[in-house]
Amino acid sequence: MRVQISLDVAEAKRLIARAVAEMPEVRAALAQGKLLLKGGTTVSAVSERLAGPPLRISGRISPRGTMATAGEDLSAPHTIIIEGGAWRSVDESLVEESGRLGPRDVVIIGANAIDASGGAAMMAGSQAGGTPGLAMSALWSEGAAVIIPAGLEKLIPGTIEQAVRAAGRRGVDRSLGMAVGLIPLIGRVVTELDALTMLAAVRAVVIGRGGIAGGEGSTVMAVEGEPAEVDKIFTLVENLKGSRESGDESSLAECRPGGPRCSLHLGCVYKRRKEGS
Repeated sequence: MRVQISLDVAEAKRLIARAVAEMPEVRAALAQGKLLLKGGTTVSAVSERLAGPPLRISGRISPRGTMATAGEDLSAPHTIIIEGGAWRSVDESLVEESGRLGPRDVVIIGANAIDASGGAAMMAGSQAGGTPGLAMSALWSEGAAVIIPAGLEKLIPGTIEQAVRAAGRRGVDRSLGMAVGLIPLIGRVVTELDALTMLAAVRAVVIGRGGIAGGEGSTVMAVEGEPAEVDKIFTLVENLKGSRESGDESSLAECRPGGPRCSLHLGCVYKRRKEGS
């Protein structure tokens, strides 16, 4: 049996979240270890799937450019650990908590760019990537498994190495939004294409990308397999239609010129205009 399905960006993130939540290493960490989730819209969808809270969203790419949150309410957690059936925020202790992770633990962190060979990178709009950037070495050095849920809208031409070399916060004369660098990530990338084959015994091929009228960034896929397995996927996708973006509502608004975080970012053309440059 063969069907064709389409997923917009928010729907794809929910599909990815379902697959990540069922991964054997994630289930094992929930039962016997710790699960660290670092805020982003896809990871927030994973958090919700695992009965955690929507996570606070920091940076994002919007029609205005690479932007930060405008939210002054930082009470919602950006990074959490789920352990023993309960979650707790580790925003104030991320570096220390990352150093305590081990082989039974799993880190779930999103990406802003992925390449065709499985490379991934996260944008950094603040110095050293802020606290998460400072914690990065511990996330890999202590032996925890790293899962990188990222939709195919993040797929770039070329390689992550090329992108990292081209990016950088400093030395940028102007930027639509904040100037950003890229921090390479090492782990297992899970896209919506991967999610389909993880959730059912099917074969899937991407046959189209893009869209209009709210469907921008959508992915069209051909899915093939035994009827029961294909029906499982088709029904799941139908149920995901109309999915909303995940993330703490107060953090989804982006910063504006003169806002409390405007002065933190380098190269922003909006900030420069406000300053009269």
